[in-house]
Amino acid sequence: MSKNLTSPRQVREILDKFGITLSRKFSQNFLIDKNILEKIMAAVCPEKEDNILEVGPGIGALTLPLAKKSRLVVAVEIDRRLFPVMEETLAEQNNIIVVNEDILKTDLKNLYAKEFGAGVIKVVSNLPYYVTTPFLFKILSAGLPLASLTLMLQQEAARRLVARPGTKDYGVLTLLAQYYCQVNLLFLVPASVFFPRPKVESAVISLIPRKTPPVEVPDIEFFFDLIRASFQQRRKTLGNALEKMLPGRKEKLQEIIRAAGISPSIRGEALSLEQFALLSNFLYNAISE
Repeated sequence: MSKNLTSPRQVREILDKFGITLSRKFSQNFLIDKNILEKIMAAVCPEKEDNILEVGPGIGALTLPLAKKSRLVVAVEIDRRLFPVMEETLAEQNNIIVVNEDILKTDLKNLYAKEFGAGVIKVVSNLPYYVTTPFLFKILSAGLPLASLTLMLQQEAARRLVARPGTKDYGVLTLLAQYYCQVNLLFLVPASVFFPRPKVESAVISLIPRKTPPVEVPDIEFFFDLIRASFQQRRKTLGNALEKMLPGRKEKLQEIIRAAGISPSIRGEALSLEQFALLSNFLYNAISE
C-alpha cells in the first residue's frame, strides 16, 4: 500500500525509518497539503506525452502524481540521503529518473540530451530562496526547449518576478524573467502547509517562455551586464551606476544616456524593460565604435 506523502505523520515516519534529519543547508521543507499539491498539478497540467524536469523532489510527493500523468519525469535532487526514500515512495512508477546533482552545477544541455533526448520540457520546482536567481538565469539562458516553468518560491521572490518599475521589488530578477517569459503569480501558499514549517510564506508562479523576446538587443550578455550594473547600488543614479561600463568617460556616458531619451539622474529601478533595451543598444554601439 502506497504512503500518503502529504500526511505529516507519514512523512515523519518515512524520515525516521531512514534516519534522516532535514537539512537547513538545503532549505528542506516538504509540502504536506493535498489541496495545494492538486493546485500545483492543475497549474502544470501534465499530459501523457509530456517530459517533466523536477528540481528538488524531496521524498516524491509531487514527483509521483506528475509521473502518473506524463511520459517521463527526471528529478534532480542534491541530497543523496533521500535516494533510498524515493526508491520506496516512487517504486510504483517506472517512468521516473532520479539524478543526484546540484542543479546550479549541472550541464543542462547534457542532462536534456541524455535523459530526454527530444521534445519540449515542463519544469517544476519548490525553490529555496537562495537558489531562485541563479537557477532562473541558468535555465532560461540554457537554450532548452521549455514549454513552461511552474515554481513555488518564497513570496518575496515571487513579488520580485512580477514587480513593476519604480517599486522596491523591481530589479534584475524581474527583468530577467520578463525578458524570457510571460510571468503570472498563480496563488499564495501559507507556511502551515510545509513540514517542517518555514518562517516565510510562499507563492506559486507560472512562467511561459516567449517565442521571441519582447525587445531587441545587440548582445544579450551586455544587456544583462548593464541591468546588473544599474541595480548594483540602487541609490546611485544611472550616470554614476554605469561609470564602469565606460570608464573615464563620464560626460560621454551621460551624453549616451540622454541620447536614449533617459535622464542620467534617474535610478535604474525607474526604467522599463524597453528603456533598458534602448539604452543597451545606444551604449553597445558607442563602445563598439
